Amino acid sequence: MAKSSSGKTYGMLPWLGLALLLLIADQFTKVLILGYYKLGDATYVTSFFNVVRVHNSGAAFSFLASASGWQRWFFTVIGIAAALFIVWMLRSHAGQKLFSFALACILGGAIGNVIDRVLHGYVVDFLDFHYGSWHFPAFNIADSAITVGAVCLILDELLRVRKS
Repeated sequence: MAKSSSGKTYGMLPWLGLALLLLIADQFTKVLILGYYKLGDATYVTSFFNVVRVHNSGAAFSFLASASGWQRWFFTVIGIAAALFIVWMLRSHAGQKLFSFALACILGGAIGNVIDRVLHGYVVDFLDFHYGSWHFPAFNIADSAITVGAVCLILDELLRVRKS
C-alpha cells in the first residue's frame, strides 16, 4: 500500500474495482450487440452517430487486420502482458490517484479486448461516429477506456513535470 501526501492509505482494490466495472460494461454492451445485430447491421441514432456491428481482427484502426491470423494471438499476448504489468504498477503506485485511475482504465479496456480475441478471434466494435464524408473507425467501451486512460497518463505526467 502507498500513502498519499495527506497520510491517507490507498490500496489497489478500488482501482481493480474500477477496471472490473469497465470490463463488465464493455462485455455487457458487446453481448447486446452480438445478440441483437448481425455483422454489418447498423442503427441510425443521430446525423453523426450509428450503432453498428463490426469485427476487428487487428488492433487500433484495424492495424494488421488483414494478416493471416497470427495477429489474434500476438495481440492477446500483448494484452495479457500489459494487464500483468499494470497490476504490478498499481501495487506500487496505488496512492497516486490520477496515475492509478489511468492504469485502471487501460487495464479494464485491455482485458475486455483480450476476452473478445480469445472467445471470438476478433474484437467487437459498435460505436460509429461520422460527419459528412469523414468517418471515424468503429470502436467499443474497452477502446474508450484505453483512450481515457492514455490521456490521463499524459495529463499525470504533465502535472508531475510541472510540479518539479
